[in-house]
Amino acid sequence: MIYGKGLQTWEYSPEFALRSYTYLTACGLPAWFYNSLFVPNPMLMFYFVRCILGILCAIVEFHFYKAVCREFGIHVGHVWLIFQFFCAGMFISSTAFLPSSFSMYVGSAALAEWWFQRYNSAVFLTAISALLGWPFAGAIGLPIAYDMIFRQKMLKNFIIWTGISAATILIPMTLIDSSYFGRIVVAPLNLIIYNVFSSHGPNLYGVESFTYYLVNGFLNFNIVWLLALITPILLVNLSLLRASKIKDLAPLYLWLLIFWPQPHKEERFLFPVYLLINLCGAISLDVIQKVYFRIKGLLRGFRPGSHYWDESTLVAGIFIAIATLLGVSRIFALYRNYNAPINIMIEFNNLAKDKTLQVDGPVNVCFGKDWYRFPSSFFLPTPNYRVRFIKSEFRGMLPAYYDETANGTQIIHSYFNDRNEGNDFMLFDYAKCHFLVDLDLGKYTELEPNYLKDKEWNVLTTLPFVNAEKSNSILRAFYIPYFSDKYVEFGSLNLLKRRKLKFE
Repeated sequence: MIYGKGLQTWEYSPEFALRSYTYLTACGLPAWFYNSLFVPNPMLMFYFVRCILGILCAIVEFHFYKAVCREFGIHVGHVWLIFQFFCAGMFISSTAFLPSSFSMYVGSAALAEWWFQRYNSAVFLTAISALLGWPFAGAIGLPIAYDMIFRQKMLKNFIIWTGISAATILIPMTLIDSSYFGRIVVAPLNLIIYNVFSSHGPNLYGVESFTYYLVNGFLNFNIVWLLALITPILLVNLSLLRASKIKDLAPLYLWLLIFWPQPHKEERFLFPVYLLINLCGAISLDVIQKVYFRIKGLLRGFRPGSHYWDESTLVAGIFIAIATLLGVSRIFALYRNYNAPINIMIEFNNLAKDKTLQVDGPVNVCFGKDWYRFPSSFFLPTPNYRVRFIKSEFRGMLPAYYDETANGTQIIHSYFNDRNEGNDFMLFDYAKCHFLVDLDLGKYTELEPNYLKDKEWNVLTTLPFVNAEKSNSILRAFYIPYFSDKYVEFGSLNLLKRRKLKFE
């Protein structure tokens, strides 16, 4: 959209049309404006877009906080805010350039509007989340729809605002996407059909055990995740929250009910309910404080004018301290263990300023088994640098460059398929690679050799990258001084340059 070139995945092929260009357009407009105004380094534009996403997320969080204080009390709101500050899940998702992150922003705003009893805007925001973001995020809006239709008797309003949403979002979206794909396309519908009604669905991309979300939730939310899972049990059995408030938490548990049993699981599938996880965790802690206050009062007697929060500050402090320490530990471990792919591309940008590498022809930057660690084409130094994929043990579908013509997004290519079957068209001639990025973990095969021993290559940069198989799983997941240093093993992510560069 900005430079007239880029990598295309099969979902953007007109034959399948599972992804929407409207979402890309919405995110690309600030980048286009920034580029037109300042003509920045592409890498700066990448971070500019991520900063815009972060600001949008922060605005939603502030609105959500005000709604939580109104609906659940200021004490719950304060604890929720602290949980948000140090949450590893938010560290990951808040600036992620993903439709599921966008659905987290807008879906959470819809819930806040619902709690403020602004039903019309809640419907509209839910529609934006589901149509422009991720269609499955519409599940968050089901409790809102139920409340409007059956409890508030606002069926007419619901129908009217559903129609307004379709007219203002779906129709323009269909027109934009159809102009890109060259045929009439309703991308959200195509995505639902593929994932729900196709013979294989998403399972061919891998399936996970039932415990996947249990572990993943703990990694991203630690004890807050465990508190959130028991919230319904605490509320039902202890009756410490009015029934009218319990329905406000239904979106989280409906979401888990839908996605947890699915064989194909991914971390990003939980992004839309991340703010709700911290909210339910805060509510559970609030309930625990109230129980503690009652037990303490029964044992020692209630002091006149005493409040449960004042009497249970220590309890809250212990939980908050544990959640904060584990959250910070997880965030630091993520950065420490996995920062190499982005940092090595930043180093590459600096190295590429060497005048001997400034040529008119294409410069081929190759990736093998670690193709999926390539962060973004915005990290390539100049337009004549191209990322290439060489043969490895990976047999699935790889991206390919768009056809760089006026109608490049409308062309159907035979090498794309929806079965995750690789095609040799995406593979590049290894002999023509000028640079190579390779992760060395000490495991080699015929297709994934030890490139460091190949005399054709010079090592430009080496950065540590965690070797998960040889590391203690807990000390790899959470950084603990001294112990993580001792029991976490690292490989090396290497940037290699061919000794004799030949540009064609």
